[in-house]
Amino acid sequence: MKKVKDLSVSQKTSIKDLIKQFSQAGGFTAKKLAEGADIWQDMQKDKNCKVFFSFPACICATGTRGVIKDLVKNKKVDVLITTCGTVDHDLARLWKYYCEGKFEADDRELHKKGINRLGNVFVPNECYGEVLENKMMPILEKLYKKQKEWSTRDLLWAFGEAISKDKNHEESILYWAWKNKIPIFIPGPTDGSWGSQLWMFWQTHRDFKLNLFEDEQEISTIVFEAKKTGALMLGGGISKHHVIWHNQYRGGLDYAIQITTAPESDGSLSGARTKEAISWGKITEKAKHITVEGDATVLLPLLVNCSI
Repeated sequence: MKKVKDLSVSQKTSIKDLIKQFSQAGGFTAKKLAEGADIWQDMQKDKNCKVFFSFPACICATGTRGVIKDLVKNKKVDVLITTCGTVDHDLARLWKYYCEGKFEADDRELHKKGINRLGNVFVPNECYGEVLENKMMPILEKLYKKQKEWSTRDLLWAFGEAISKDKNHEESILYWAWKNKIPIFIPGPTDGSWGSQLWMFWQTHRDFKLNLFEDEQEISTIVFEAKKTGALMLGGGISKHHVIWHNQYRGGLDYAIQITTAPESDGSLSGARTKEAISWGKITEKAKHITVEGDATVLLPLLVNCSI
């Protein structure tokens, strides 16, 4: 039995110091975040551990994109698994911009003005679908001349290379994934604007193909060749499930951190705590694991800061 200690915060308190105090504060989510930070550092120190990072697209519409970019740039993760919208937002913000907004905005008025609302972020039409269509088609034409069939990993790396001469390319997740040869997979590639543009391109290039089995094979190879595996998972859905699904075939993850806002009571994968995955063999019985409830746009930067 350890005593609960009060937090001591001043202008001189660093984020690292604060989270270290969280571990002794007995403070609900604060203590969980401190445990997650410890597991994250263990993953980083374990040279035998392949680190999977899964996340939803929505946070890439916010400044959290910069945190993800830095994780890839600084090689803190080994494998990315995400959704199609991540590519949408990463490319759209490379070529245009999103704006600060409000949850309380009048959505009818926004629609009349051609502005899409993503939470409290405003996304003008010309900064999303329109710019993606205008910029993507020339890239696809060039890539099509090189080869006709692609895995999502190969195609995403090709896009990362294609934008490497753009003015703000170092702000892009795709660029750094290609630059550092960190595989990035999208199990549901048509569920977004990027995928819709691929589909539109296919209308006039019927021999243009996506080979998702190549992605599955590569993920499987990574898992089976790894001595240990760990995962940082934001939310749930297809991204999280792809991580834990493949890792069950090696006996489960050795480390796991999940950040989620979903309740466990709804039975969803987003709400399922890491301990539930143990029953499926997707996380090992002896794994270091934690589920931290809260907004990833707040918690992810705090967690990552501990390993800088």
